[in-house]
Amino acid sequence: MIFSLPHLHTHSHLSQVISNIRNLTASLFGVAAGTLGLESYPGFIFYLAGTLLVSILLFALKTEATPGKYFYRPLGDMWMGEVFSGLSGFVLTWTLFYGLVRA
Repeated sequence: MIFSLPHLHTHSHLSQVISNIRNLTASLFGVAAGTLGLESYPGFIFYLAGTLLVSILLFALKTEATPGKYFYRPLGDMWMGEVFSGLSGFVLTWTLFYGLVRA
């Protein structure tokens, strides 16, 4: 059995790229939520809506609507992966910018 190293590298690289995109956009959503002055549930709904939008864009643009070709577990890796790890960055920037705008 021959292992395809480029395929493993591609999977690893794409997972890292998606992780970086999700963490960056989570922080950007935090900046937007804080600047808009969102509080409590509207802020978290804003984060979830933004994360869903990012997932749709990743699905359409990065995987060309075929995530099974790039991921071992498309649902877990593509749609649900890194959703909650970006939450801490979102809350951090959300509270920072909320405090800066309201001060």
